[in-house]
Amino acid sequence: MTTTPHPPRPWRGVLVATALPLRDDLSVDYDAYAAHCAWLVENGCDGVVPNGSLGEYQVLTPEERARVVETAVAAIGGERVMPGVAAYGSAEARRWAEQARDAGCASVMLLPPNAYRADGRSVLAHYAEVAKAGVPVVAYNNPIDTKVDLVPELLAELHAEGYIHAVKEFSGDVRRAYRIAELAPDLDLLIGADDVLLELAIAGAKGWVAGYPNALPRATVELYRTAVAGDLGTAKKLYEQLHPLLRWDSKVEFVQAIKLSMDIVGRPGGACRPPRQPLLPEQEAAVRSATEKAVAAGLA
Repeated sequence: MTTTPHPPRPWRGVLVATALPLRDDLSVDYDAYAAHCAWLVENGCDGVVPNGSLGEYQVLTPEERARVVETAVAAIGGERVMPGVAAYGSAEARRWAEQARDAGCASVMLLPPNAYRADGRSVLAHYAEVAKAGVPVVAYNNPIDTKVDLVPELLAELHAEGYIHAVKEFSGDVRRAYRIAELAPDLDLLIGADDVLLELAIAGAKGWVAGYPNALPRATVELYRTAVAGDLGTAKKLYEQLHPLLRWDSKVEFVQAIKLSMDIVGRPGGACRPPRQPLLPEQEAAVRSATEKAVAAGLA
């Protein structure tokens, strides 16, 4: 009797929702992006998530969006790349999943339909359509921004139908981890917000779709690894040191904040495309102070 090997789960571990370096004229600096992806892996991260909201995918042209994925794959290999494939229409999201598949990616991340407040039937239909691309789908629950909530019961249904394999959980409600585990024990829970990392790691998370490793990969990877290993003494100290930065991941200005921290530590952060605006002076001062404190503590 032969046993089939357990399917690989390339979404496990620390996958960085990559910020996208832009030149002074706000064109995409693909060379800097490739170098950034390679640097993240060299510093302990398991892979990258291009074209998430941190990657400003909503303000990229289709050509730019496709090239970002291809750039990441060329830099670190498709098994380490899980692009966001969100789109208003299911057909377009499926086309982005097919593009990722053809570029060599091992998985994709998909928001629910969010052009309107979709009901459960619409959500199921959306994930069913994108699953036809034949690349494993990780759901992304962000009810704060999308107004569509992938509650545990709905996630369990999506998983039972074979449409999703994991979920990036960004509701901020850490209690859901236990309900998801009850209803869909084989559905991998991924930490979706940096500032609930410790709570979700303790609750059994299998990965982290991460923001702040863009600036501080070594310290944040150590935080994740010690937390999931149950070394709570080490993890809690790191968490307390990093939390003044991690909480920016759940704020409206998270892209600008993380890019500023990248600038401070010597990474290619830079400006954002409109309509995002630069941080207000008091916001910039807060991010700068917290980043410099982390650097002084040896966390960069």
